[in-house]
Amino acid sequence: MKKISFIAMFFVALTSFSQNATQAVTLLNEVSEKVASYDTIDLTFNYILDNDKESIHQETTGNVRLQNENYHLNFMGIERIYDTKKVYTIVHEDEEVVISDATNDDESEFTPSKILTFYQKGYHFKWDKLKTIAGKKIQFIKLLPKNTNAENQYILLGIDTKSKNIFQVVYSNKNSTNTTFKIRTFKTNTTFSNNEFIFDEAKYKGKDYIITRL
Repeated sequence: MKKISFIAMFFVALTSFSQNATQAVTLLNEVSEKVASYDTIDLTFNYILDNDKESIHQETTGNVRLQNENYHLNFMGIERIYDTKKVYTIVHEDEEVVISDATNDDESEFTPSKILTFYQKGYHFKWDKLKTIAGKKIQFIKLLPKNTNAENQYILLGIDTKSKNIFQVVYSNKNSTNTTFKIRTFKTNTTFSNNEFIFDEAKYKGKDYIITRL
């Protein structure tokens, strides 16, 4: 009887895990379809870094505008423009601009355009907790890297169950560091100016910025 009970419990657990994974995939597909339907995305976010072992807590804000693969990011005093061919990194404090070639083939490189789609490759999915945050129902899905050498132990992806938009992403690193991107505002189909993703080199030469090409 004990053997039968154990086998029964095993299959119940296996079925439950399979259903949870299916739920997670279904919700993530809905999120992907929603993101793909937007012509443009304009969002602001909080960036939070915590390491209890080292008593570190850092918090700052940023904003990014996205259209297809193009992005324009302002974060931690650095402005970055990406036009799919070049990356323009503008460090205003140092009055310097670094121009480098885009590296679309590097899947490991994190870019703002991947903030909303990074989960589509390289992870196992697990249905996690449902929480109410700021009056919103947020369903969390745990992402477990398929690559055992990945820096992240796991990632928690929080999804607004009503809007089907990403609410926050929590990266749990193997070195006890947690990094959180929490989306504050999420505007879609906004009309951007024609030069939103164009780098005006003459403007920065006029300001005597140092321009370096890699």
